Amino acid sequence: MSRDGRGSSEDGRGLQANVRARLKRGGEAEARIERGLGAPALFAIAAGSVGSSVFFALGIVAGEANALTPLAFLFSGVFFVLTVLTYVEGSSLHPERGGASTFARYAFNELWSFITGWAILLDFLIVMALGSLAVSGYLEVFWGEIGGQGLELGIAGAVLLWVAWSNIRGQTADRYHFVLRLIMLSALLFVVLVVAGLRTHHDVGGLIDSIDLGDATQWDDFGFGVIIASAALAGIESASGLAGELRVGKRALKRVVFVAAGGMLVLFVGMSFVAILTVPVENGATALSGEYLRAPVIGVADQLEPAWLSDVMRYVVAAVAALVLIQAVNGQMLGIGRLAYSLGTNRQLPSIVSRLHRDWGTPYVAIALFTVAAFALTIPNDIHLLAGIFAFGGTIAFTMAHLSVVVLRFREPDRPRAFRVPLSIRVRGGSIPIPSALGAFFGSISFVIVAVFHEGARLVGGGWMLGGIAMYVAYRVSQGKPVTKRVTLPEAVLRRSRDIEYGSILVPVFGGELDDDIVGTAGRLATERAEEGESGAMLEAVWVFQMPMSLPIDARVPEERVMEAKKALARAKSVGEEYAGVEVATAMVRGRSIGAAIVAEAKRRGVEAIVLAAEAPTRIRGGAALGGLAMGSDRFSGELTRYVIEKAPCKVILTAPPDETIERSEDHPTAGREPVSP
Repeated sequence: MSRDGRGSSEDGRGLQANVRARLKRGGEAEARIERGLGAPALFAIAAGSVGSSVFFALGIVAGEANALTPLAFLFSGVFFVLTVLTYVEGSSLHPERGGASTFARYAFNELWSFITGWAILLDFLIVMALGSLAVSGYLEVFWGEIGGQGLELGIAGAVLLWVAWSNIRGQTADRYHFVLRLIMLSALLFVVLVVAGLRTHHDVGGLIDSIDLGDATQWDDFGFGVIIASAALAGIESASGLAGELRVGKRALKRVVFVAAGGMLVLFVGMSFVAILTVPVENGATALSGEYLRAPVIGVADQLEPAWLSDVMRYVVAAVAALVLIQAVNGQMLGIGRLAYSLGTNRQLPSIVSRLHRDWGTPYVAIALFTVAAFALTIPNDIHLLAGIFAFGGTIAFTMAHLSVVVLRFREPDRPRAFRVPLSIRVRGGSIPIPSALGAFFGSISFVIVAVFHEGARLVGGGWMLGGIAMYVAYRVSQGKPVTKRVTLPEAVLRRSRDIEYGSILVPVFGGELDDDIVGTAGRLATERAEEGESGAMLEAVWVFQMPMSLPIDARVPEERVMEAKKALARAKSVGEEYAGVEVATAMVRGRSIGAAIVAEAKRRGVEAIVLAAEAPTRIRGGAALGGLAMGSDRFSGELTRYVIEKAPCKVILTAPPDETIERSEDHPTAGREPVSP
């Protein structure tokens, strides 16, 4: 179909995702990384989530890698550096909510974007479960009875409830100054532990002697330990979700990258090295993965000398760890909220899951659902199972992030980037960033290892991914939306409290007396959902030129018909925009059948409703014009109306004045009915 009366083609401009941007700016939006939050907030979220992983992941990794734990954290630290570089380029290229899911959207398609986002949600859930369980492990220093199963789960539930409530109420950027100070305190604590640990324990020879290089099983476990340590970098994803609101210049951005990457690498390796020195491997195992599994840093503090220093550090570590872990769980919930919103606005999750609170504007349904899911994961109290699932989701997400940035170097080679991954190889039509390529290779190999050798991760993680994909495909198909193409949903739809969804409304106009009534009906529906100071649903007024079969579809349309269409569309725009917060986009399309053209436009634009002028109600086939008196089926109100009702991918709202010659009754098809097309 042509988009105007002269046969010109502007494919894609009618898509709802581009209409609002064209109305406001008249062109393509520029890539930016300057919005509202500065480098401290970015660093606080990234470092907070990543640094906190030491408090719960150290014991898990030590249980797999034993004496090779420092080497495992070194490798994971290198992977962390590669991943930071990738995420910063991806976020500066497309500064939107969603992190790796957004990268995959532009590099591949909506299905891969959903797969990536769904894997990230799994990782967020696992970090929340592990973090909330670890809180009780550290608080046990203050009250030994906490170690009981009931109290442990109770504390985990209390942490999750507090985090959920905090995120539903909403958080301001000022709060991250506290988080940043807390992260600096934890970094200082790690430095003190490393220095004190090295002064007390420096038997590096004993550490080396505990490594059995000929044990193949130990190397297998070591590899899995590296993967778990690398998956603990989910904090990068939380920080990348803020890309759309950052106010960070190139220099500040580079400083954040190098400080975060370098600082975390040193802390990872330093803490793991001191941990294995102070709590060494004995008889093939270390107490870090046994007695101290839920609070491994307490194990380091217990081994310090003199005794008074050990006692003081136990309480300091317990207090700081509990606060940091709670903030880490909070950061993951923040990531869940932002990612759920992104998936919802892109029609990858049912809009009810991403619905925003009327007063606080937060995705309260998603927060509540994932809080329940996180608590359910804590009930088995199986740290090793959670770690395996954690690695399963993390390897998918990070692999897709690296692959996406590589692909975008070819798909969008000239798009502005506030940051570029260094060390690139020029290839025809683009370039390959070596760090991202290495990250993709390591991530894909890691995923295969986890999927093949960890049964629990394979079953639970695989079930999560397959279930999510099935839900996504079923949802898209049920809504008549393509599985791989992007379909956006305005925020106004997520903010409403009613069940009926009208994210955008298609309004066919015909130049008749009913046009004002039809546009007015659509305008009232839209303005009901408009928030103060924000736009409501989009009205998309279209005029259909019905082209006879005797002419080509792109034949020239007579000038008088074009002028008639322009006049009707201008009137529709004027009437529609009289309603508060309503915007009206107009277009002319061609088709062999008016009904088929309307349905095709509704599908292509991804609208939520069609407001249509129905023919006057009739009693029998042929209607009152033929003198009919008996009540007939409402299917025969007109061929155009019937076709649109039966074929439309969305709700159809019929509006028409009643036929004054027919007595109205409850069974009569009247204006305002809302049949749902099959």
